[in-house]
Amino acid sequence: MIVPHAADGVGTISVADVSLVYPSRRATVQALQGISLKAGQGEFVSVVGPSGCGKSTLLKIIAGLLMPTTGSVMVDGAPVRGPGGNVGIVFQSPLLMAWRTVLQNVLLQVEIRGLRVSDYRERALQLLDLVGLKGFEHSYPHELSGGMQQRVGLCRALIHDPPLLMMDEPFGALDAMTREQMNVELQRVWLQSRKTVLFITHSISEAIFLGDRVVVMSPRPGRLLADIAVDFERPRALDGLIGTSRFAELSRQIRGHLNAASAVE
Repeated sequence: MIVPHAADGVGTISVADVSLVYPSRRATVQALQGISLKAGQGEFVSVVGPSGCGKSTLLKIIAGLLMPTTGSVMVDGAPVRGPGGNVGIVFQSPLLMAWRTVLQNVLLQVEIRGLRVSDYRERALQLLDLVGLKGFEHSYPHELSGGMQQRVGLCRALIHDPPLLMMDEPFGALDAMTREQMNVELQRVWLQSRKTVLFITHSISEAIFLGDRVVVMSPRPGRLLADIAVDFERPRALDGLIGTSRFAELSRQIRGHLNAASAVE
């Protein structure tokens, strides 16, 4: 089991009335409008919405990669002014360096942050063991499946032990069976680490299975339509959950919000 670093923060998120307007060739485009949400320490928050609704934009603002036009974002109780060491990000593509081994790809995060690689080597090996990649430390990306590559990306995001993990449709490019396996794997890793997670997805079933809450966003400009609590006990099993009446009810509820917003648009 990985022992958290003493420097871990609380991983809280507070987004207050955030909007984003950006210029295009013909006119300005409003990507987000009046978004407010919170996430507590160790909470897993799923975000669903139609393509182009601003889900990824919201993630980038919280991560400090974009600045909002109006509103404010706080992480660990401090205003977000830019990228910080308290956040780990996993994108849809694992973005691995083809010429670096699995271990070297995980440690790349450490190098970029100017930390001493030797201090993090053991933690990198622990993470690879945790996600089932023990024995692949010296393999190269082309020798791994898509799911294995995404696990490497997850390890790289966790290597500096951030209290907040942000995941932007990390399993969207995987086949259905691999995606289900990765959902179960992510739940297992999260139960061990208890990071605060903001998880962007197009999949309603994925959002429900993984999340403590599901935040539903409208078509652009992205607005908050609903914030729905998911009350299933953990650990969750896909086979025992998806066929239940409660799972179906939550799915209908989320889909109803999305369909109603699309009809209005």
